[in-house]
Amino acid sequence: MSDLFTTESSSSSSSSSSSPQILLTEFQQWTTWFNIDHPGGNGDYERLDAIRFYYPNRVCPKPRRMEARTTEWIPAGKTGEVVHYSLTKGFWCINTEQEEGKNCSNYSVRFLCPIEKPYMLENPEAKVRRVGQSVTFCCNAVGEPAVEQYLWYHNGTLLDQNIHKSSNQLILRKLKPSQVGEYYCKAKNDAGFVKSSHAKLTLIGSLMPGSDEEAGEWHRKKMGSARPGPVTPIGPDHPPAQDDHACNPNPENHLIQLPQDCLQNATNSLYYNVGKCPSTSCPGDLDNGLRCKDTVPYCCGITKTELKEVSCQGYVLPIKVAVQCGCLKCVDTKIIVRGRAVASDTGEPMRFGHIYMGNTRVSMTGYKGTFSIQVPAKTERLVLTFVDRLQKFVNTTKVLPFNKKGGAVFHEVLLLRKKEPVILDSMSTNQILLGDVENNDPIAELEIPPNSFYRQNGEIYNGKVKASVTFLDPRNISTAAAVQSDLNFVNDEGDTLPLRSYGMFSVDFTDEKATESLNAGAVKVYLDSSQVKMSEHLETMKLWSLNPETGLWEEEGNFQQSKVQRGKREERTFLVGNMEIRERRLFNLDVPESRRCYVKVRAYRSERFLPSEQIEGVVMNLINMEPESGFSSNPRAWGRFDSAIAGSNGACLPAFCDDKTPDAYSAFVTATLGGEELESVESSPKFNPNLIGVPQPYLNKLNYRRTDHDDPKVKKTAFSINVAKPTPNVAEESNGPVYAYDKLLDCEEAPHSSAHFRFYRVEGDRYDFNTVSFNEDDPMSWTADYLAWWPKPMEYRACFMKVKIVGPQEIIVRSRNMGGTHPQTVGQLYGIRDVRSTRDLEESSTSTACVEFKCSGMLYDQDRVDRTLVKIVPQGSCRRDSINSMLHEYLVNHLPMAVNNDTNEYTMLAPLDPLGHNYGIYTVTDQDPRTAKEIALGRCFDGSSDGASRVMKSNVGVALTFNCLDKDVGHQSVFRGGNGLAASSAARQGGRLGRQERASSRNRSASRITSLLTTRQRSSDQ
Repeated sequence: MSDLFTTESSSSSSSSSSSPQILLTEFQQWTTWFNIDHPGGNGDYERLDAIRFYYPNRVCPKPRRMEARTTEWIPAGKTGEVVHYSLTKGFWCINTEQEEGKNCSNYSVRFLCPIEKPYMLENPEAKVRRVGQSVTFCCNAVGEPAVEQYLWYHNGTLLDQNIHKSSNQLILRKLKPSQVGEYYCKAKNDAGFVKSSHAKLTLIGSLMPGSDEEAGEWHRKKMGSARPGPVTPIGPDHPPAQDDHACNPNPENHLIQLPQDCLQNATNSLYYNVGKCPSTSCPGDLDNGLRCKDTVPYCCGITKTELKEVSCQGYVLPIKVAVQCGCLKCVDTKIIVRGRAVASDTGEPMRFGHIYMGNTRVSMTGYKGTFSIQVPAKTERLVLTFVDRLQKFVNTTKVLPFNKKGGAVFHEVLLLRKKEPVILDSMSTNQILLGDVENNDPIAELEIPPNSFYRQNGEIYNGKVKASVTFLDPRNISTAAAVQSDLNFVNDEGDTLPLRSYGMFSVDFTDEKATESLNAGAVKVYLDSSQVKMSEHLETMKLWSLNPETGLWEEEGNFQQSKVQRGKREERTFLVGNMEIRERRLFNLDVPESRRCYVKVRAYRSERFLPSEQIEGVVMNLINMEPESGFSSNPRAWGRFDSAIAGSNGACLPAFCDDKTPDAYSAFVTATLGGEELESVESSPKFNPNLIGVPQPYLNKLNYRRTDHDDPKVKKTAFSINVAKPTPNVAEESNGPVYAYDKLLDCEEAPHSSAHFRFYRVEGDRYDFNTVSFNEDDPMSWTADYLAWWPKPMEYRACFMKVKIVGPQEIIVRSRNMGGTHPQTVGQLYGIRDVRSTRDLEESSTSTACVEFKCSGMLYDQDRVDRTLVKIVPQGSCRRDSINSMLHEYLVNHLPMAVNNDTNEYTMLAPLDPLGHNYGIYTVTDQDPRTAKEIALGRCFDGSSDGASRVMKSNVGVALTFNCLDKDVGHQSVFRGGNGLAASSAARQGGRLGRQERASSRNRSASRITSLLTTRQRSSDQ
């Protein structure tokens, strides 16, 4: 047998050492033998860099071990020669180091490499082309060993490999209508397959005259080098007829809410149709139609608007209405992921922790655990690992969904606290119990034989071992949100499939001084079979480890049933498996689960549940709960945790389901936006299927329950259902909200009229109106117009002014924003902002409002600045009392000065400079509009330029003060909607106090799911 080398060292036949017991599994393999040098000259040098040069892609980046032998098959350790070996440099033998008169033998070497299935780095992108043009789809995967073949599929059928070579690029020329549909690739290496996501090819009309190049030239002439303004068509004539299929020139209906004093008598409605263009792609700039990504992507957008006027009480409101759509250059956007990393038990932040993407550190958490990351282009799956430098928390790998359209999404990352280490004797057998739920046996146990610990260089470690093993017990349902990764794996066919967890454990072994990390070989895992209530799971249970670079779980080994007596307990059946603890330190006891469905959920701005009021960017979470006691599966335990981001058509959340027993699996669903919780529709005392969004009798079968169903004191921010798989050929169950797993496309494209569950935002005290409509959840909806509130789609600048109200009532404060100095916009309305003042908890006669206004600055053409004319108007009988002296001095010194003859209001030409709290002005610029407003609002509440608060501080950082009389407001609040829904939202539990402590919900959010689930568990136990 040849020698086994693990790190850089020297050896001769006289040296010997014992080796730890190593598990060589099917997930690692030896390379072929390499011999690239001969012992002539100075010696024999089998250098690793030279081997990789002559044999590319034949040796993995990080070999685990190496062997060397002579060409006569004599192991290097038995030749009596002095040799050197290194897993980073290779193997060498120097002639001058040998006995006199002897030279080195001729050696061959080989390396032990892990086998890893391919992982898809780049997925093909959806393309739009015309008939007769060309297109290229690309995918790129990595694995160990390297990917050797790519297979391409069209609508699920393998394409002819004799025509389409086994390349990572699929090139289709002279496209025909029969080639429309979905394309994906499979990447293959010795370890298996992986599938890419599907990319849709859309073909439009007939071929335009000329080749691809001529078509591209036509596009450039028609569309120009910059996106045209909204009042300008694409060209002097209409787009060709075939473009109608890519971008319907007739806008879709899109309702916006008008101010309360703008009720339309003709419709008796406060909603107005401003139109919008469909979110579709157009044929791209085809300078080179064979690129993986179109050089300049084109989207359907507004090409022409008309100015309409709406009659209100005492004034006319201008509104820009879309009248024509066409193909334009897509709006450039940036994708941001923000959040907080906090302890799952107490909410303690992970301060100044490191965040890794693969092996690269990309960010750090702040003092409060906050983080912000710009998602790199072409990222399909954002896998981040959070590492606590203080070692309080377990290293945590999360797969965080993001909005591919652009903008920011907020995630709260819950971290498990590390278990206190125990001291083990490396020379003895050691047992570590997994699971410490009160009054329950452990789920599993680790057994580490004597002499199993070894150092990173492969030497046996003899001494005391500090061992910290943290177990995530699914029987404790409050831990569900702290699960690592997204519990997915890739099967032998390359499909990404879900796992159901029976427990997850993180291990940390070090020497007694905690200066060196230790490995452990031949560790046994004993899983108590009595903890597995579903008998079919006993046969499919496996041991998995997490790949922190891909966020996917990879198989470590199988389990075998055996009757064993553990400790003082009676003999019982255990599932026994083997594992080795090396680089990876996070493991899972899981079974693949085939009973899968999708649950359709939407989020709205109000309880009206209008299609035009859907919110994008909401983080939807679904916790798969095991059945209630009495069913033949684990009672009161979670199975997996999934998240999705709501798009323009809601979100489809994966869930386990059963088609025979409706209550076999249940799900617990929450929704957050920017860290704030959204409410679900009530189930008690009123149970209204029309509001819930699901018709009877299917709704009863799903057993919908909001969290306060049995206790009105519980928060209203989640609901639970039985995930009853729809029965085939039953009309009431064929239209959502639960879809079979193979009906994902039906779920994603379901119309608003289809059944779905609903969340809504309790936002009764704010109102925004933009003359040019813009959806802050969808940066792609931005329109280039002089009257756009946000003049740049990738740089959003939010401005707020702090206004103090002296008087016994909370009142509405309005900012009316108009063009001030720019010739294109002077005197024209940008928008209106209304906000209710917030009562000071300590001074009953004082309230304060943070009012947004349009920042001064460049308009969309970036040609010249406009100083916005801002008018601050408190509702009711108010008199201006004082102006911040520093703000007044600034405005005096930066002419022109606005006229302020009316003491009931205040008018200014907004400052160009960002100023700060000393002026009562709060300005923040960010790549996401909602984030910019959130930060600026927090500073305004706090009265500082760098702090944040959600408790209003009325006496610091104030710009204006008004005295308001002690009498009822003269006319109806702008927040008292026609059906009273918004008013009732504002008056619900928490009311004013809830607004005064807006972000305290975010600070407590680490425990919200815990408390809700714990409440659910207590109810279940009773």
